[in-house]
Amino acid sequence: MESNNSHHNFKIILGSSSVARKSILAEMDIDEKAIRKEKPEDLVMALAEAKADAIVGKLQNENQDKNVEPTLVIAADTVENVKPKLLGKEDAEPTLLITCDQVVVYEGMVREKPSSKEEAREFIKGYSGRHAATVSSVLVTNLSTGFKRGEWDKVEIHFNDIPDQIIDNLIEEGKVLNVAGGLIIEHPLVLPYVKEVVGGTDSVMGLPKALTRRLINEVLQI
Repeated sequence: MESNNSHHNFKIILGSSSVARKSILAEMDIDEKAIRKEKPEDLVMALAEAKADAIVGKLQNENQDKNVEPTLVIAADTVENVKPKLLGKEDAEPTLLITCDQVVVYEGMVREKPSSKEEAREFIKGYSGRHAATVSSVLVTNLSTGFKRGEWDKVEIHFNDIPDQIIDNLIEEGKVLNVAGGLIIEHPLVLPYVKEVVGGTDSVMGLPKALTRRLINEVLQI
């Protein structure tokens, strides 16, 4: 992949388990429930940092064990492209690691993934005719230099009334159980009931593009 700056060619690892982002990890050994912060902005940044640390640690472990096949994908290639950076070869092209997280804030309360169908139903019924916000984090780490930059982004979503039958269908399908706050505004069943989005829809989906581009450029210029 090539950045907007023609002087930089780089590979990207997207570290995510979100259904709205391309997941490239078989698993990440992170207990997200063990990471608690009072402010949602601090929480999503801490979770993005934890994911980055877990991925870098996994890459380093793979480098130490030459008999283990790499399990990470970098663009269309394998983790082999990242190993020169971790082994200190300065002439290698930069590799960027992007980690993200997101929570939903409703009436001042942080909502992560629903723990049950009942909780998912409660979440979605609460949005009906009201509004919620997503707080998303992006952390970009330059694996060549170790330099990282991260920020959060907040978007407010206003809803029309959501019929009970629509909520039942969403719960039965099950996708809402795997996302923060049980909220998927781009879902065909949900989209007709979205009244207004104050901010970027890409941020609600988990990866604010403008912010990500800016952070990429910042870590490449260091």
